Amino acid sequence: MIYGIGTDILQISRLKAALGRHGDRFAEKILGPEEMVKYLHRKAKVEARGISFLATRFAAKEAFSKAIGLGMRMPMTWRSMQTLNAASGKPEVVCSGKLKTWMEENGLTAQVSITDEVEYAVAFVIAEKK
Repeated sequence: MIYGIGTDILQISRLKAALGRHGDRFAEKILGPEEMVKYLHRKAKVEARGISFLATRFAAKEAFSKAIGLGMRMPMTWRSMQTLNAASGKPEVVCSGKLKTWMEENGLTAQVSITDEVEYAVAFVIAEKK
């Protein structure tokens, strides 16, 4: 059963400006540990790929917070929800800490879809109740 849906669109130039002001400290505030490793790896190869990665993950977190109905308040935090990839490449929601416990207690799972173009990153999340 669908519990909630969320969507977010992000203008990548705004995120790039935030990175310009704050450097990778901005990324560290947003990304979970596994996401941060991927971000740094992609950014080291091609900076634009790193920025696109960060933008899609930012949008996914915003969309997820809407789908579960909490917004950005506890137990939802930027770093407690990660969008990682299955072996097939499919993006997957991975929660940790208090958010993981909250999701389990409420019988929730989530599906995420992300995409980006030169100017925008978009994410769509469906939260389901088991």
